[in-house]
Amino acid sequence: MLSHNFFSYSGKLFFQILGEILYFPFWWYGPGLVRLLSRLGHFWLDQERLLGFSVWLRNIFVPMYGQRDIGGRLISFVMRLVQIILRGAVLIFWLAVIIVILVVWLLLPLALVLALNAQLISLGAIY
Repeated sequence: MLSHNFFSYSGKLFFQILGEILYFPFWWYGPGLVRLLSRLGHFWLDQERLLGFSVWLRNIFVPMYGQRDIGGRLISFVMRLVQIILRGAVLIFWLAVIIVILVVWLLLPLALVLALNAQLISLGAIY
């Protein structure tokens, strides 16, 4: 008797697909969410390094170009303060983008279920 035929593979394929569909929410809110948070964290750190925000913040009171007189210190402080404000605004923008991505990730399966439900209702399959 044949143990490898169309019906046995169809059954295996059906149960594998069913298992993956049932596992999807656990993956989405488990390992998938952890991976997303890790990548968003790395993105945030890359943006901070790219902007050099912490370096500007650490050196806010250090005079630029070795100008140790009061004028040089004042100009250096104001210049660095402007840079910190602008770079901080860019970092806040990236933080907002990260938060939007995270919220979309968390709500996307719910939105898909609601959209599918609305389609089934409009077709008359669900009352």
